[in-house]
Amino acid sequence: MNIFYVLKEGISGFKRARLSMVISIFTITISLILLGLFTIVFRNTNQIVESFRDRVEMEAFLEEPITDETSPIVERKIHAIPGIKAAKFISKEEAAKIFKEQFGEDIRNILEFNPLPASFKIYLEKDYKNTDSARVVYAKLKLVPGVDDVIYRKTLLQLLDRRAQLFAMASLGSGIALLITAIFLVSNTIRLAIYSKRKIIATMKLVGATRMFIRLPFLVEGIVQGVLGGLFSSGFIYLVVVYASKVFGGDLAAIVFVEPTFYLIILGAGTFLGLLGSVISVRKFITESVALTN
Repeated sequence: MNIFYVLKEGISGFKRARLSMVISIFTITISLILLGLFTIVFRNTNQIVESFRDRVEMEAFLEEPITDETSPIVERKIHAIPGIKAAKFISKEEAAKIFKEQFGEDIRNILEFNPLPASFKIYLEKDYKNTDSARVVYAKLKLVPGVDDVIYRKTLLQLLDRRAQLFAMASLGSGIALLITAIFLVSNTIRLAIYSKRKIIATMKLVGATRMFIRLPFLVEGIVQGVLGGLFSSGFIYLVVVYASKVFGGDLAAIVFVEPTFYLIILGAGTFLGLLGSVISVRKFITESVALTN
């Protein structure tokens, strides 16, 4: 098989059907731009959500009286609960200091005594910072002897779970729709190229050319379309990211941060998209195009 002939025939399609090729490349470019931007927004939104999850802590207030002997026992039982990463003991005196730092008043001057209970500030493992897992940890903490009450940001976790799930479903649905549309349009463009060469294909079949030999130029054509679409979309996304970084600036620039490897992924996705569209159309249409000449 002459590889130079295959490459030449694959690239020659751009001269014979310029408009359809431009439309196909444009379709791939737009699809990858939208998919890329969706990916950036989805990934960085997840990072923001995770930063909020990191702030979710539990606090277990202890029953009075707490002595130097009882607090280590309670701490060991707390650490034995699955999902708890760490627990920090806060004495009544430390609680009073925290109150003064937050409100600027000494609680002893207000009430003439310290009503704040000793407690353990509890940090959860990453996989347990969701509504269902936190509820399980909460229930087990309530059963620990010496623990009077447990509080945590239950409403915040529920809100984060609902919004994250909704956003993930919307992004996934939009991404799949864009991907299917791009594959459909690319495959139809390749079908038009096959149809325009149906007589040549029939002649090649008659002289003994294999199906693979006939198909390869169209596959090369699809790959070239995908590569060009990937390059154009990567360049556009890069410009958008650079502009957005300048507009946001400071800490907010991290929201639109994109690793260099992301552009290689876009290029690879474009190549795959063009190849897949070609494979679909070639498999379904080669036999049909030959039959049309009979």
